[in-house]
Amino acid sequence: MSGALHTGVRSTARAELVTDELEFGRLEAAWGRLYRRCGAATAFQSHAWLHSWWLSYGTPGRLRLVVVREGDELLAAAPLMRARRPLPTLVPLGGAISDYADVLLDDEHADRTVATLTEGLSAAARTALIDFREVRPGGAVERIYEHWHGPRRRLQDSLCLELPATSMDELVERLPSAKAQRVRAKLRKLTALGVEQRVVAHHEVDAALGRLLELHRLQWVGRKVTSEHLLERFSEHLVRSVGPMVRSGDAVVTEFRLDGTVMAVDLTLLSRRLAGGYLYGAHPQLRERKADVAVILLDACSRHTEAGGRGTLSLLRGDEPYKHHWRPDTVVNQRLLLARRTTAPLMSAVVCDVAARRRGKELLRRWKERGERGGGRP
Repeated sequence: MSGALHTGVRSTARAELVTDELEFGRLEAAWGRLYRRCGAATAFQSHAWLHSWWLSYGTPGRLRLVVVREGDELLAAAPLMRARRPLPTLVPLGGAISDYADVLLDDEHADRTVATLTEGLSAAARTALIDFREVRPGGAVERIYEHWHGPRRRLQDSLCLELPATSMDELVERLPSAKAQRVRAKLRKLTALGVEQRVVAHHEVDAALGRLLELHRLQWVGRKVTSEHLLERFSEHLVRSVGPMVRSGDAVVTEFRLDGTVMAVDLTLLSRRLAGGYLYGAHPQLRERKADVAVILLDACSRHTEAGGRGTLSLLRGDEPYKHHWRPDTVVNQRLLLARRTTAPLMSAVVCDVAARRRGKELLRRWKERGERGGGRP
């Protein structure tokens, strides 16, 4: 189901609200063309990723796609869904398993369509707050934020770490000399062991992803793991989405073999400006044989990105210590809140909740530091 949204903006382009998931599926070709024309888009805004996510995680009746059409062509799209808890909101599709959220704007026509999409979003929101989480700086939705006439707030969200999309040799050159020597020794060790890497063909992707998830479960046995990665719905989403993404050049799956056996599998997502290592699985025997998994994965990612014209190799969300070994730049995602006059109190509630949670984390950190200085619990 879709319907025109009365925006009050004179233009041949028109905003529509799509709420039917079958129609969402039929948008695949037009969505794909729009995605290619939006320079800020990441792989998490591709139709294959978002539609598959909806099939695995969406709730019937809550789909809210705001699209801007001109004739049969899409010039803009905001992939959203309605959430009711803890407050009525419109939130991006993709959820917690997506590292970046955004809208799509046709770069060539953005100046004249951004107002139409903004007004369409306002009309679709009605009594709900629009809550865009995990927006990478420079995202297309920043233009919506600039055009928004109602109450709005910009907050910090997750931390991401980023490297230049260049060769492994140049990444090593960025390191202090002692660390660089250790990495070069680890690369030589991989060669001596005979670790071979192979990009998986599109018709082999499903089987390779199955091995990735199996190895991912194995590597985390006895340790804290992201529980969602172990669920059937995540597996179904990954297999359903990544095959088409590999065929369209938005993802690459790499296998690493040792003595003829697949010992690790990596999934890297690709877009025009950015590539990111999304998920991997590695057999514990690699570490037992002194093969550095982080070096294996970064070497593979750099080979996928160095010749692609992309500016950024993202280590995606998370501040894990091993990522800092490579001297990455710190980039903080944004959380953009957009309200109408009548929903401003909802925005205030979210802002207060974020501030309270941040204060709570700070107090907990200080409490732990005092305990460590005192040699025990305070």
